[in-house]
Parts: sequence; C-alpha cells; structure tokens
Amino acid sequence: MKDLQEFKDSLKNESPGADLSAQLKALWYDGKGDWNNAHQQVDHLNDRSSAHVHAYLHRKEGDIWNADYWYGKAQRTRPDLSLDEEWEQLVLLFM
Repeated sequence: MKDLQEFKDSLKNESPGADLSAQLKALWYDGKGDWNNAHQQVDHLNDRSSAHVHAYLHRKEGDIWNADYWYGKAQRTRPDLSLDEEWEQLVLLFM
C-alpha cells in the first residue's frame, strides 16, 4: 500500500492483501465493518503496536475501561479524536 486512499480503496476487495501486517489487517477488517475479525487479528498478540490497535477496537466497541487498559499496554493515552480520525491515523502509522 502506498497511501491512505489506496488502503481505503482496498476495502472493496473480498480479503485483505496477504502482505499486510496483523495491525493493518485488523484495521482493514474494521474498515469493512467486521469488528470480530478485526479483533481476532490482534487479540492474541502482545506487542505495543497490536495493543494500540486493540485499544482502538475496544474504544470503538464502547468498552472504555478495556480500551484504556490496552492504551496503557501500548504506552499511549486515549486520543481526543473521532473514531474515524483515529482509524486513519492508525492506518498511516502502520503503513
């Protein structure tokens, strides 16, 4: 993927690109509206990048306590952004 628009355009596809990281696959599935599959991509991983995406997913779910736990694991604080803005920032961060 070259840029955010190309990533967004790929949401028309049936499946994410095989070359995407677990974090980007999670964000891809989330972009398709498939929260459960998005969560499965990072739920079992223990690195800070996965924790960051995991936090976002729980924030989106509305489970703020759990989201804040994962933001802490990612050494981040919950952003004061819309979910769409955070999603875009995460995609750009992990590209």
